[in-house]
Amino acid sequence: MTAVAVTFGVLGGIEARIGGRLVELGHARQRLVLAALLVDLNREVTADQLAERVWGERSAQRGTLYSYLSHLRQALAGLESVRIARRPAGYVLTADARTVDLHRFRGMVAEAGRAADEEHAAALLEEALGLWRGDALRGLDTPWANSLREVLHQERLAAELDATEIGLRLERHTDLLPRLRTRAREHPLDERLAGQLVLALHRCGRTAEALKCYESTRQRLADELGIDPGPSLKQLHHQVLTCDPAVTPHTGPAVTIRPAPAAVPAPVPRQLPAPPALFTGRAVELAALSADLDQHADRGESVVISAITGKGGIGKTYLALRWAYNHLERFPDGQLYVNLRGFDPSGEAVPPPVAIRGFLGALGVEPSAVPVDPDAQAALYRSLVAGKRMLIVLDNALDTAQVTPLLPGSPSCAVLVTSRRRLGSLVTAQGARLLTLCTLSKDESPEVLTRHLGEARIAAEPEAVNALLRHCGGHPLALSTVAARAAAHPDFPLSHLAAELAESANRLDALDADDIAADLRAVFSASYQALEPDAAHVFTLLGMAPGPDISPPAAAALANRAPADIRTLLHALEVSHLVRQQSPGRYQLHDLVRLFAVERARQDQHEAVRPLALRRLVDFYLHTADRGSRLADTFWPIRLELEPPIAGSRPHPLADAAAAGAWFDAEHMCLLAAQQLTQELGWHTLTWQLAESVFALLWDRNRLPENLGMWRAALAAAEQLDDPSVQALARLRLGLSCGQAGRNTEALDHLGQALTLFEQTGDAAGQGSAHFALGWIWDQQGVPRRALSCVERSLSLHHALGDAVWEARILNAMGWSHARLGRYQQAHSHCARALAVCRSEGDRRGEVSTLDSLGYIAHLSGRHGQALDHYHQALSMSRELSRDIGIAATAFEANVLAHLGDTYQALNRTSAARHCWRQALDLYRTQHRTAAAARVQAQLDACDPAHADARGEPSAPLRDA
Repeated sequence: MTAVAVTFGVLGGIEARIGGRLVELGHARQRLVLAALLVDLNREVTADQLAERVWGERSAQRGTLYSYLSHLRQALAGLESVRIARRPAGYVLTADARTVDLHRFRGMVAEAGRAADEEHAAALLEEALGLWRGDALRGLDTPWANSLREVLHQERLAAELDATEIGLRLERHTDLLPRLRTRAREHPLDERLAGQLVLALHRCGRTAEALKCYESTRQRLADELGIDPGPSLKQLHHQVLTCDPAVTPHTGPAVTIRPAPAAVPAPVPRQLPAPPALFTGRAVELAALSADLDQHADRGESVVISAITGKGGIGKTYLALRWAYNHLERFPDGQLYVNLRGFDPSGEAVPPPVAIRGFLGALGVEPSAVPVDPDAQAALYRSLVAGKRMLIVLDNALDTAQVTPLLPGSPSCAVLVTSRRRLGSLVTAQGARLLTLCTLSKDESPEVLTRHLGEARIAAEPEAVNALLRHCGGHPLALSTVAARAAAHPDFPLSHLAAELAESANRLDALDADDIAADLRAVFSASYQALEPDAAHVFTLLGMAPGPDISPPAAAALANRAPADIRTLLHALEVSHLVRQQSPGRYQLHDLVRLFAVERARQDQHEAVRPLALRRLVDFYLHTADRGSRLADTFWPIRLELEPPIAGSRPHPLADAAAAGAWFDAEHMCLLAAQQLTQELGWHTLTWQLAESVFALLWDRNRLPENLGMWRAALAAAEQLDDPSVQALARLRLGLSCGQAGRNTEALDHLGQALTLFEQTGDAAGQGSAHFALGWIWDQQGVPRRALSCVERSLSLHHALGDAVWEARILNAMGWSHARLGRYQQAHSHCARALAVCRSEGDRRGEVSTLDSLGYIAHLSGRHGQALDHYHQALSMSRELSRDIGIAATAFEANVLAHLGDTYQALNRTSAARHCWRQALDLYRTQHRTAAAARVQAQLDACDPAHADARGEPSAPLRDA
């Protein structure tokens, strides 16, 4: 079959051409499906993502979506090089990237950035810009399309500015002038664009018009943003005024295409759990895994994936870990590990985004730097492991859909997956090698007992040993549990244990209906029956507990036992191999053992025991978290008045903010699980109270997805309670969380509703908080006048309440807004008053923020010595605060460093400026504050003492709540 040329268009209306002829693509939504696939060409797009891009919600119109995909397949039928393929979780459009104008555009822009020859770079950029046929995704109107259109528009504008910069260097100012005039009208506040227009006019002999253009830009910046032009534009203005030869043709400065900034070095992750100490057998399976890796090394065409499957407790995890430790030298860039809990008795498998966030943390990404969008998280993960020789172990997977998003794209990586399912689609779609693990052989099984009990004891009772082997059926977990029981009682004859096992052999109905399940129940039941009554009772309660693990204090609340007693009982369970201490003070149940514990709880416990025990545990988490938040010197006041915990629930004592932070970091997954439990049980009041108890701790750690998720659940609970005051709080917190995540439109909506509800309930403090939060969001949106109006209303409310701390914080916010509007005297007056109150009230967070504001005001006013003093005080206090509350760095610290660099540059202390900016840049990147990072990177790139402006104003004001 002869290949037919095919092209796709995104940079304009959505179109496809085959042999130069337009293909009929149907109506707008059908074209939108094609666009959604083209943007992520050759990458899987889930059905949920497609639905959200087309209709704005993930659960919408699935049947219609399949119909659209079918029609698109028909329209593109017969093309060998293009295919819309079904994947386990979604769809992928495979084609050559050069057939899609968007990917051609991005490729040529990137190539221009690497080009050493300016003529070649200019030609590439002009060709790239020539691909545009108007606004991208023209005629499509959905939130996703509108957001992407804006992103692509900014890419186009950036490419145009790069092309213009090179064109000016190549003396093409006459040709460039018409386009520059048009773009300047469209983007009147873009200083780089304004500078290019001024330079082009001057070089065309229109110097008077160039000076007028500068003056109108200066006036517009002052009126709309309250700032003066930056150093580069002011320097150009001076050069035009003085007819500097550097801005005339033939002598212009060289144009430099800047390389991407170097990546911040990341730690080498070593996440593998400890290797199995008494691993036995599996020589054939270990060799098979090694052969898979060796064959891949010879070919190297794709990532190697080995899937180890088999029944629960068969030894899949131990085999994976043993092999991994045998081959550590082959993965010098690190090893990642996650237990996906695919068969956890609670039914709650680890969602891929949660696993990816764990990987990102291991790869050195701070929680604040993790993108909110799951697709962006996955893309960041794949980028960080690309080209590295790493091993990724995905343990206890539920299905292929859970595994696929966690697969790296780089063939340098290897992946080990364990699952009780065969994962056939992982084999067909990803080329995984399947290794099915069976029971141990007749030769290997006795070795398990021998290694635990010694040769002498095994030889002394051959008949009993054979009986034990028969009951265990070669199942590694069963053998290990039997061996542990026997080792714990060296004086007991093995025949006694064999007799016990035979008597308790009943079928474990919750597992697969096969003989192994029956044998496992016999093993677990025998171990359970051997426990003291108190230990057996704790064991059944542990099976009910939410979360991946549990600490002794939490277990004490669950079981209503004294702390000393619970440690003794947990040790008894650990010795019996019914629980495992995964790390110091963190106890886990294997999911099979947990299932058995739940079953025994149903049989042995009164039905009233479970809700009472769970309530004690939830109260433990709630009251300890509330105490921790109050110790942590949080910015946002805790709006929580709790009843005392129920009898038997003793909150964990926390000495100080550092202890509170350490406790939260260890327990935060259990806190999330506890809130989910309250949702399932209909405990609506506890649902929102748990969210409030951890809000400030999550805020300080920039754990955006967790805070958003908890407050969405809290809002649903508040609506069930039909309590306007609780709904108001939920809207306030959800609005703040959205603001922290950069979702400003959603934040304004929630905060507006919160304000209305606070007004209806007469809650003046709530109204003040809502106005303050609205002011913060409007400041982020770049609307200082509206921000000032909001915080002024907040001030009047808090003043009436006599809240001195919040009056000071609001005064600081007012001063900041005045500074952004160019009213420096008023700004200084407000912030000076705020600083005095913060110090008298001991409000360290308010003091840091106010010192930063005063430094910024002093800098803009030309008082650089005072600015340095304020900034250094703010920096020192910010770092002290971070240490005290147990986090890496506050958002304040990055801003202070950036501003400090600005002031050093104004004083021509370029080395000190660069040092501060580099530190700020590192923090902005880890906090995922990309816009701020880009501004600081630009300052570093342009930093040159010969051209430093005397006033050295910051590129843009930066402030956090």
